[in-house]
Amino acid sequence: MDTERDTAADIALIQRISAVPTILQLLCETTGLGFAAVARVTDEAWTACAVLDRVGFGLQPGSTLELTTTFCQGICRTRTPVIFDHASTDADFRDHPTPKLYGFESYISVPIIRRDGSVFGTICGLDPKPVPLRGGKVLPVLTLFAELVAAQLEIEERLDASRTALLDAEAMGALREQFIAVLGHDLRNPLAAVSAGVTLLARRPQDDRTPAILGRMRQSCRRMAALVDDILDFARGRLGGGIAVRRDLVALAAPLHEVVDELRSVHPTRDIRAEIALPDPVRCDPRRIAQLLSNLLANALTHGAPDRPVRVTARGTAGGLTLAVANEGPPIPPGTRARLFQPFSRDADGPRAGLGLGLYIAAEIARSHGGTLGVVSDAAGTAFTLDLPPG
Repeated sequence: MDTERDTAADIALIQRISAVPTILQLLCETTGLGFAAVARVTDEAWTACAVLDRVGFGLQPGSTLELTTTFCQGICRTRTPVIFDHASTDADFRDHPTPKLYGFESYISVPIIRRDGSVFGTICGLDPKPVPLRGGKVLPVLTLFAELVAAQLEIEERLDASRTALLDAEAMGALREQFIAVLGHDLRNPLAAVSAGVTLLARRPQDDRTPAILGRMRQSCRRMAALVDDILDFARGRLGGGIAVRRDLVALAAPLHEVVDELRSVHPTRDIRAEIALPDPVRCDPRRIAQLLSNLLANALTHGAPDRPVRVTARGTAGGLTLAVANEGPPIPPGTRARLFQPFSRDADGPRAGLGLGLYIAAEIARSHGGTLGVVSDAAGTAFTLDLPPG
């Protein structure tokens, strides 16, 4: 698939060079050849990128030829042009299978060499009838055309790089703005709660309300600490090549049960059902896997049907781990599902309980363990599943 995308990009690159059609037309008119093309030549294939066909040769942009049936493999390897006027009478080419296979008598091909020394492919022309090509200015002119195409390729590639850099800069700018806006919104409330609590305690002697005020302040502090942790994990994931993990052989059941118990205490009215069967140690970072479960479970409690249970299942799989969190409720819309694991992705109409980094961080934790985090969402509900390979 990557090769197909690269080839399509090469064709598009040549198609964007406005001088190429004129070059092919001049090639045919100055030589008398009926077919001319610019081709991308790789170790695997010959692919036409631009074509002028006046003799019904049958190729068009995107057409491919078996590389071994052409002259171009040798041309690109030796960086030497091939030229002949009349294959049937030429001592070097009358027994060559290529002219007979494709039915041409006259042929010229020159490599297109970039400034860095790499070979893009060839510019070539041919005709089923003999055409005088050797001698004169045909080869120097075609060599000049090849150099012109190579120069234009470099210009287009630089333009592509500039466009990509500009888009990346614009995306990063939008990300920064979104980051600042979201962070400002989500830290404002807990900071205000702490500030109000401190002010209230400073104005009144301690009484039976003091523990409740202190409890709210502690909760706000924990919330801010969690936001800061999310920010740091986000920065590590985006800038540091992934979230760092330590993969030790550990008994994972207890840390997972702790996460479930913690979320049960925060949501005492919700039905959280856990089936954690991990009799054998799992090679992972237990703190990070607990963080992943906490993020998934909090997400399920936020978006799942409040009167239906949320289910947590964990199973050991031949030294690996399968961990799933499922909730009932409306399915995730396809548009939302496509960006679930992107940073700052959350429902604008839903509860604004965080930075929208939870699922992104969960996916990064999975990736750092060499595992995957997937989601299935339909009318029956939504399930996130972590699969970790054996250590």
